[in-house]
Amino acid sequence: MNIQQIDTRHGTANQSNYSNGNCLPYTGVPFGMNYFAPQTTDQKGSWWFHPEDRIFQGYRLTHQPSPWMGDFSHFLMTPVSGTLPENSLFHAQSSYRPEESTFCPTHLSINQLRYEISSTLIPSMYGGVLTIDYHKNDSGLLLTFPERYQLNVVDSHTITGYLINFSGCEDPDFRFHFTLSFEQPLFDTELAIPENSSSILLSFGSIEQQTIRFGTSFISEEQAQVNLLRESAQSPDEYLEKNRQIWQEYFDKIKISHHDKKQVSTFYHNLYRVFLFPQTFYEVTKDGEKIHYDTFSKTIRSGVLYTNNGFWDTYKTVYPLYSLIATENYEEMLEGFLTSYRETGFLPKWLSPDERGLMPGTLIDAVIADAAVKGIRSDLMPEFLIAMKKSATVQSELPNYGRQGTLDYLTYGYVPSTYHESVNHTLDYAYSDFCISQVAAILGDHATSAFYQRQSLNYRNIFDPTVGFMRAKDTDQQFRENFSATRWGQDYAEGSAWQSSFAVYQDFNGLIREHGGEAAFQEKLIKLCNQSPSFEVGGYGFEIHEMSEMAAIEFGQLAISNQPSFHYPYLFSYLGKPEMAQPLIKQLLTQTFNDSPTGYPGDEDNGSMSGWYIFSSLGFYPVTPGSGEYVIGLPLFDHVELKLANGQTLTIESSPNQPQQQFVHQVDRNDQIHSKLFFTHEDLLTGGTIRYHLGTVPHPKKYAADALPFSLT
Repeated sequence: MNIQQIDTRHGTANQSNYSNGNCLPYTGVPFGMNYFAPQTTDQKGSWWFHPEDRIFQGYRLTHQPSPWMGDFSHFLMTPVSGTLPENSLFHAQSSYRPEESTFCPTHLSINQLRYEISSTLIPSMYGGVLTIDYHKNDSGLLLTFPERYQLNVVDSHTITGYLINFSGCEDPDFRFHFTLSFEQPLFDTELAIPENSSSILLSFGSIEQQTIRFGTSFISEEQAQVNLLRESAQSPDEYLEKNRQIWQEYFDKIKISHHDKKQVSTFYHNLYRVFLFPQTFYEVTKDGEKIHYDTFSKTIRSGVLYTNNGFWDTYKTVYPLYSLIATENYEEMLEGFLTSYRETGFLPKWLSPDERGLMPGTLIDAVIADAAVKGIRSDLMPEFLIAMKKSATVQSELPNYGRQGTLDYLTYGYVPSTYHESVNHTLDYAYSDFCISQVAAILGDHATSAFYQRQSLNYRNIFDPTVGFMRAKDTDQQFRENFSATRWGQDYAEGSAWQSSFAVYQDFNGLIREHGGEAAFQEKLIKLCNQSPSFEVGGYGFEIHEMSEMAAIEFGQLAISNQPSFHYPYLFSYLGKPEMAQPLIKQLLTQTFNDSPTGYPGDEDNGSMSGWYIFSSLGFYPVTPGSGEYVIGLPLFDHVELKLANGQTLTIESSPNQPQQQFVHQVDRNDQIHSKLFFTHEDLLTGGTIRYHLGTVPHPKKYAADALPFSLT
């Protein structure tokens, strides 16, 4: 699919109490340092764009990874004509027709009806170009800067400045520098900046066209100029063609042939979203050195760095996908995450722009372990192991770094109920312990591997066999009283016991035994799916949007709207009953995802939900990052070609493939029957062909123990 067929408004019809993705219509290069989007309102906080709004306030340069995180280092550029009653966003905004506008990953084009101004913004990694066609007198550009800023007029063709605004940062004076270069000169170089004004009007006189090139930097004004000068000779057409080539190279990694073009479109809209985050947070000096601003020490340092990523979400799908088709990016990102550790003393959990400390666990451990078992950046693994062990054993003096309740977890074998969301912390720490053991084993440190492997069984300490769920315990080993499986919050993160009790990625066979065996576990999974999506507001005290999104679709307690439920359909494979999940996977893919502004069943979260769709539609899913396996599901498309990062091509074929074919009858791998319920990463990297023979009725089989997916015990 051509990248310019993508409409970036996919998943952008949202409000604070209900999410269809909570996405923004981002235009930029893959993993760009900046993104751009039209702002349609400044009255709804982080929800500053809606596809049904018909007001255009300006092109927003943004670094917002999620409305729940907020934006940092953002400002607006608004083309205007004539005299404004007041230099403010309210007085400058204009109506526009969304249906006549271009929302594309490579560029944005807007026609402002009030002014009869047509403009196009084309970004690059560190800057971009804005072309404006004026049709009235007194042409200008309104710049709007929230919070602190400074502007300097260098000459009639150049202004520079910086701004200070963020939603959370170690450096209260964290600056974002910019320089704007005008093809047509400023009409007045004496800028009148009223005290406490957030908007500045740049006047160009009565011109018909303006081209504005801009460079940005988190380093300095000089570096912003370096970033601009590298592109100063490029025409707008050259900017656009370069963007198109960069994006198309990523899109060509997966080629889909399918009888339903709408489903193909949905796939590629999801593929666009997995290449947005994390964002580049380093720059290249005029001498070719990679540098970044370290907000912790408030100094400029050498090396690469990335930001805007929450590993609680993305470890499940995003990085396993990169391990197949974008290994080079993955390698550099790992280097950047190690940079974060070297500068702060702890591995990152939620970066935006630096450590925010949100969500349970330290799930970057899974990103590292998955790379380790796949032979990605083996040179970094010795230092990563040291960093992982530090998070597992040392309690940070700062609450946003490392694990919470580290010492109590080591003392009791679980995180006590005195800690918020203690169940999820315990389960995530146990899984991280498994990840540490995997990295240690790769490095030949067998004593460390054995120790953390034993610790990874700590999930057993909070399983209550009398109710069949994970429950919070106090320091006296007593479960919290008055248990309800549908009560959200308090001990559980963004869910109830139903959404939080199956996060035992490292040992599902052990979890089956804790439930009393395969028959009991099967009944539990059936009950999970075949009940109403009921909930109690519990510890939250009100209905949060995740509750509303689960209730909106009729898939029982399988809340595909949020990351903790992503692996639920694949749990049937650990019982040797994949046929029980195959129709479920197909229905989730076709009923809860599409290519529209309401295209997601919940928060998309930095590519994680898009990654779930991509893997599931290909017919396999990485249930346990760090194991090197992908559990087989049900493919959606007739024919797929994956251009793997090592140069091999993996072809996936599915036939017959109509809506009534909801079951896998047989899987062939390179013309041989594939009898296992998983593929290994090593095998997939050899390329070749996977053929799914689909059917209209289930085909139950008996599976040997070695045919079942990975489990520690």
